[in-house]
Amino acid sequence: MSDTLLIAHPAAARITELRRALAPKRWRATAGLAVSILVLIVVLGWAVAPSLLAGDDPRAGVPEEKFRGPSPQHWFGTDNLGRDLYTRVAHGAALTLSATVCAVLLGLVVGSAIGLVSGTLGGTVDAVVMRGVDVLLAIPELLSALVLITVLGLGTRNVAIAVGVALIARFARVMRSEVLRVRRAPYVEAAFASGVRWHTVLLRHILRTAYAPVAALAAVEFGVAVLAISSLSFLGYGAAPPTPEWGSLISEGRNYLVLAWWMTTLPGLVIVAVVLAAQRIGRAIGNTEDR
Repeated sequence: MSDTLLIAHPAAARITELRRALAPKRWRATAGLAVSILVLIVVLGWAVAPSLLAGDDPRAGVPEEKFRGPSPQHWFGTDNLGRDLYTRVAHGAALTLSATVCAVLLGLVVGSAIGLVSGTLGGTVDAVVMRGVDVLLAIPELLSALVLITVLGLGTRNVAIAVGVALIARFARVMRSEVLRVRRAPYVEAAFASGVRWHTVLLRHILRTAYAPVAALAAVEFGVAVLAISSLSFLGYGAAPPTPEWGSLISEGRNYLVLAWWMTTLPGLVIVAVVLAAQRIGRAIGNTEDR
């Protein structure tokens, strides 16, 4: 009995040491996830009810107050026309995030459908579809969106479509990989062997199991889409001024970098915060599903 205790004691002490060593890391991970969720809640609040969290009119300005730095009266300062920059960022969230959601949904729905069908049917269909997906993946998403936007024309709606189409290949690849993994499961093989139609197996068995990694990818791609849409808006492909949009706000401030650094820096930090928050949440979803 005493020998058992002597052997177990060092093991128990080692486990306690490991828990203490991992505690700060777990706390940082939890705190980072909480901050990421808070960032998205604030940004969604701007998009849903900007007038409650900021000023009523993002286009109204006071010329006498132009180029005012950040202060308690103007949290993000004012621009070259005396407009409150925080109000414009808050009101611009609705347009930027709505375009982002549309782009991610387009890529998610179409890409997942392609991956499901390709992975389920296999054979020649899978080979041909995946070769096309590989070609699209070889082209940077922003470059693909730029090519599409030149065909579709200017405007936030067309920017959202272009970015969404550029995201299709990534969703198709991930969904197809998950379908191939799930397709080898015994219950799926049994369903096929019993004569169940392929589309029934696809919806009832495969999709129910394979959706989790795609959901994690959707969270990550949300941040990618925010960055891509803001970049295209910065280049002038999005909404026309004076409509507030995050990318166009940075574009408006680039001519005043020395005189009013906050016109580009603070909207840019908002975009960075949203992108990092989306990626952190996406990793958390992926880690949860791996356990």
